[in-house]
Amino acid sequence: MKMIQGEEYIMTLLSYQVFMAVVEQESFQKAAQVLQLTPSAISHAVAGMESELGFPLFIRSKQGVYLTNYGKELFPYIKNVLNSDEYLHQAVAQFNGLQKGVVRVGVFNSACVEWMPSLLKGFEQEYPNVQLDIYQGTYDDVYHWLKDGVVDVGFLSASSVGELANDPIYKDRIVCVVPKDFKTEHPGYITIEELKKQHFVTQREGCDADVNNVMTKYGLPGGGGSYIVDDMSAISLVMGGYGVCLVPELVMRKMPFPVDIYPLEVKEERTIVLAYARGDVFAPAVSRVREYILEQFEGELNHEV
Repeated sequence: MKMIQGEEYIMTLLSYQVFMAVVEQESFQKAAQVLQLTPSAISHAVAGMESELGFPLFIRSKQGVYLTNYGKELFPYIKNVLNSDEYLHQAVAQFNGLQKGVVRVGVFNSACVEWMPSLLKGFEQEYPNVQLDIYQGTYDDVYHWLKDGVVDVGFLSASSVGELANDPIYKDRIVCVVPKDFKTEHPGYITIEELKKQHFVTQREGCDADVNNVMTKYGLPGGGGSYIVDDMSAISLVMGGYGVCLVPELVMRKMPFPVDIYPLEVKEERTIVLAYARGDVFAPAVSRVREYILEQFEGELNHEV
């Protein structure tokens, strides 16, 4: 038993749940709503943890509640405790012949828009007792959520997956988006030399590593002072005549703007993967989610882009 300042360390699972709820909600009030406790109970629990540990976990300000450096150091350990508790519950449910659990899925914007509605509906019909929580963000967001154990599985590009265990599931062609009145030198495609003469609308690095890699590879001009963080804003600027942009084709599937799309004269694509927080062992519910998603994308890697 760990000892702190001569007393027994007796933080409970509820203590960890309170800690995580406050981190995620950045508010005692919202954490109380999530856990169905009173705000005073949350404050009391946090004060008890801080007293027991001997150092502050949170900074309270008018802007919200944030982790101290001590809290940041403890975060991954507390997250692992809560993940292990969830895995334990899932294992017990499996032994009893049930399929239960909560699985957190990280996903970048275009994959969320195009795939998640049908995936969620189909999975819920097949496994009604497994809850899927969706976390939407950039490549960098999903990568760090996986590393920190915030999500269990995540959709990523192979260019951003790093050392994480993963299964490739889909190839996505890189295309050029131009205003409606734009004319290419060759019907049906745009050349690299043409692209070098254009003003580009580009997303902030970390939002679309694949496009940034293509632009670097061919020496294409950057977007100057543009620091766009979402696909819709970039396409809106193109529609307004501000420039052109390169995007993975998946981005344009449900984009509502009147623009034109041209393939590049060279074949460039991104490989989308399903990545995992833990590649060596899967909780039962996580395993079900993984198997279901891989089944839905079976054969997609071999389609012609």
